[in-house]
Amino acid sequence: MANAPHNPGPPPAVARRRVATATIVGSALEWYDFYLYASMAALVFGKIFFPQSDDAAGTMAAFATFAAGFLARPLGGIMFGHLADRIGRRNVLIITFVLMGISTGLIGLLPTYESVGVAAPIALVILRIFQGLGAGAEYSSAAVVAYEHADENRRGRQGAWPALGLNLGLLLSSLTVTVLTSLDEEILLTWGWRVPFVASFALAGVGLWVRSRVPESPDFHQNKKEQEGSAQQLPFVTLLRKQRRGLLVVLAVSLGYNALSYIFKTFSLAYLSDFQDVSASVGAFGVTLASATAIVTVPLFGWASDRFGSRKVLACGGVASALFAFPFFVLLDTQNSVVIWVCLIIATGVLAPAMFAPQGAFLSRQFPADVRVSGVGTGRELGAALSGGLAPLAALAIVGASATNATWGVSLILIVGAVVVVIGAFFDQGARPAASPAVRQDPDPEDRAPDRDDVPVRQAH
Repeated sequence: MANAPHNPGPPPAVARRRVATATIVGSALEWYDFYLYASMAALVFGKIFFPQSDDAAGTMAAFATFAAGFLARPLGGIMFGHLADRIGRRNVLIITFVLMGISTGLIGLLPTYESVGVAAPIALVILRIFQGLGAGAEYSSAAVVAYEHADENRRGRQGAWPALGLNLGLLLSSLTVTVLTSLDEEILLTWGWRVPFVASFALAGVGLWVRSRVPESPDFHQNKKEQEGSAQQLPFVTLLRKQRRGLLVVLAVSLGYNALSYIFKTFSLAYLSDFQDVSASVGAFGVTLASATAIVTVPLFGWASDRFGSRKVLACGGVASALFAFPFFVLLDTQNSVVIWVCLIIATGVLAPAMFAPQGAFLSRQFPADVRVSGVGTGRELGAALSGGLAPLAALAIVGASATNATWGVSLILIVGAVVVVIGAFFDQGARPAASPAVRQDPDPEDRAPDRDDVPVRQAH
């Protein structure tokens, strides 16, 4: 108890409630901003921020700006992950929220290409990059805070809190898009799309208050206490020198998952609108239904991670996604609204959460506390930049280059992404017998030896 005077903090039950609120509400508002941009890139931005030649070309250009935000995410993951391991997880959660809220609000105030010419897409790209910097540290910081505040047998459930917040944000943004796309197209393209972006200024104030109340992670305080009197090490340098295997595991899972996720919920909107002549509101409402489903399935998959092991749940989600790669487009091609909604519910409401919910515990357990946010943020955001931003763009190019708009190439991308997720789960560093106690903070149930009464290996306190 020697460290108690330095960090008395709130009682554990109060701390957990504050962490839950800050993680879920904060993540929901941040990812509302991020997915709102994704939807508007698919449906609006190509028409108002770029020269008009044809709809597909404009959408391609808008997706390029979407990719620009993903390319900025690794820098955000590295920079803010390093800060989170040096100055604390709580401080970084506040910084990234303010960055995301202001960037999103300013997008709603931008002039169009018709008004100012090429300055409009340039400003859009700049603000999108700032969005990417904030988003690059959001998940890793939130997931690690939830993970480090959890009891040993609840890390799967609490590690899933950011995934729950993400899907609440997706639900909020998709509901917003559903309402907007039901308006007259002229209203949508002139001022309707701006309203939810400008509203982010107010949402940022709510999230800032919520996150200012979150207590700092006990693992962070313990790590700082253990480092007292020793030379300060740079978390990112330590990560590259000593934790390369864990970094590769996180990178693999992120590469595969983000390719699957963003084809399921972003490319599908553009595909239905541009190539299947399906109303944009149909796809947007399908994502809304899928998000509502995910709010139920994410906690279930978090519970399953505690019961069966995070790597098993993750791998099963990858296998199921591979099996759904071709049926996904068969169902979309029916052009039947109800069938499309069922398809999006399966993909985005069940399969994506099966891979995402266990990641909070799975990715965090790859690293010791001194580099945990750096490791999760760097590996995850590098993967997101390489696949999440580019996969929808590649999918759009593949379909557009086909005389018949064939989608089999996109299905192959989905299968490859699923296989990469399964490979990442297989090489779980937290399950290695030789892994140091510092890494093996969260043994999955199948890793626990019966003769140890299921007591996980912990860092020495």
